[in-house]
Amino acid sequence: MSRPPFEVADLIRIAGDAFIERNRQWIRWKHVKVLLAIARCRTAALGGHLDECTRCGHRAISYNSCRNRHCPKCQTGARERWIAARQRELLPTRYVHVVFTLPRELAPLTLQNKKAVYDLLFRVSAETLREVARDPQHLGAEIGFFSVLHTWNQKLGLHPHVHCVIPAGGLSPDHTHWIRSRYRFFLPIKVLSRVFRGKFIAGLKRAFQDGQFHFHGNLALLVQSKIFAAWVRLLFRKDWVVYAKPPFGGPEHVLQYLGRYTHRVAISNHRLVSFADGKVTFRWRDSAHNNEQKLLTLSHDEFLHRFLLHLLPQGFVRIRNFGFLANRRRATLLPFCFHLFGTTQKPLAQSDASSTNDSSDLWRCPKCDGLMKVIERFTATEMQLRSPPAVTAAA
Repeated sequence: MSRPPFEVADLIRIAGDAFIERNRQWIRWKHVKVLLAIARCRTAALGGHLDECTRCGHRAISYNSCRNRHCPKCQTGARERWIAARQRELLPTRYVHVVFTLPRELAPLTLQNKKAVYDLLFRVSAETLREVARDPQHLGAEIGFFSVLHTWNQKLGLHPHVHCVIPAGGLSPDHTHWIRSRYRFFLPIKVLSRVFRGKFIAGLKRAFQDGQFHFHGNLALLVQSKIFAAWVRLLFRKDWVVYAKPPFGGPEHVLQYLGRYTHRVAISNHRLVSFADGKVTFRWRDSAHNNEQKLLTLSHDEFLHRFLLHLLPQGFVRIRNFGFLANRRRATLLPFCFHLFGTTQKPLAQSDASSTNDSSDLWRCPKCDGLMKVIERFTATEMQLRSPPAVTAAA
């Protein structure tokens, strides 16, 4: 994909300082830290390294990445390495994509209690899938899957939801055979929706009783138990959205499919159109009108404010495994699942080697497509004081 003409980093470098000064009343160091990392990413401020092609000897200077998980430029490498590591875990069967979405009424509570609400979303969506799948009326099997948290919609508004990718079947209760899904959508959508709503609201009540929530501003009255209970009852009056696609292709297709969801950030640089007169214009997809591509223009401050809504709590894990793929059970149950399909799991050493090769594809020689190898590293000071290099290109 060609390099976009305009990036989030450019916007921050141009007007980020003024934005911070105008919003001192709410902005915190964690926001400034992310903005600073994105602005410095792949510049001399972070140092760099000299790469040499192992095939033709071509050399190029590359600046270091910030490696911040909210940076639009730093996710490609992380995504490729994660997908390469998952190759040995993909079963030879079709897969299912299920999405659990929180209603917009929960957005204010979520903004003030991100960790508590996002943890609850992960736990409840996983419990819902596993409970419904264990029911003999639906599947009667133990399933395994991974979930990825996204917190945005196409307009950068707060829209918390988890994407779950699941093999279309599971282990029988006695672990003697593999049970395939009988439904076009793997599990009944209405059942998933109602169980998800009931479990999440019960989780909200427990979290409130345990004092896990903080209420500020317009939500201050919810600190009273009767008002909180009345507010929660309103959530029962609407259906909660659970979306599922029919089972799609096997392992080879899944690897390509995963890349769309695993390491996304709120907005990619390729969606940006322009920044002029203090306004940012970007493309968005209108799902209500056949995914038509449209343009949205926001003020600079509003754009950065929406972007910062999606910062995750420090140390928060946004990709999690459940069922027979859970970290404590994967080493035992996953090889057994492969055995039931009459195949064997790829050896760990071979998987590590392929992972290394796949990740090295990110640094290919522009002359001969050979592998680029780091032969010298420079600190930020060395990069800034260094005279123009004799090499022919700078990345």
